Amino acid sequence: MQTVRDIAKSIVVREGGFVNDPDDPGGATKFGVTIHTLRRLGMDLNKDGKVDLRDVKKVTQELAIDVFIKYYFDGPSISGLPQALQPSVFDMYVNAGSNAVKILQRLLGQMGFQVVVDGVLGPQSFAAAVAAYEKAPTQMVDAYGIARRNYYFNLADRRPPSRKYARTNSGKKGGWIRRAEEFITPKYHLSQGEFQKRVAAWG
Repeated sequence: MQTVRDIAKSIVVREGGFVNDPDDPGGATKFGVTIHTLRRLGMDLNKDGKVDLRDVKKVTQELAIDVFIKYYFDGPSISGLPQALQPSVFDMYVNAGSNAVKILQRLLGQMGFQVVVDGVLGPQSFAAAVAAYEKAPTQMVDAYGIARRNYYFNLADRRPPSRKYARTNSGKKGGWIRRAEEFITPKYHLSQGEFQKRVAAWG
């Protein structure tokens, strides 16, 4: 069984090294830790009195893992969710912050549970997630993964500069979609044809 640290390590691998993409609202990033995160946490890694690109470049894999566990797993109390859901929600929280929880809360609402969509995990969300998981364990994990995939598609629909994260230059699934499908049973992965149909309107 994976530990939280194992999951965090796998997230670091998915995130990759230093990137400073002007189309990424997160800004300069290394191993998934953004410059905005460093500034919010006051992490002046080179001790020069300011947090800038040089600090991002000093982020190590171990530091990223520690930040993820403390602020993206322990902080939002992801441990209160069913264990099988934790890897996907944790991964999404690193990628999209509290939207990871909102996706889950909307899904639970669609399943008939009374849940406030506020991006904060509390007794109501925990109880609903446990009840939904107990009814259909595998389906619940897949449903969250599919909802996450749809979130990425919808984001790319609204924001053309972000489409490159959902579709490669060669027309195949981009990193966002592949990442979501890592947490979905293969039979629910989109075929290339289905994917092409979904993104056809992007031109």
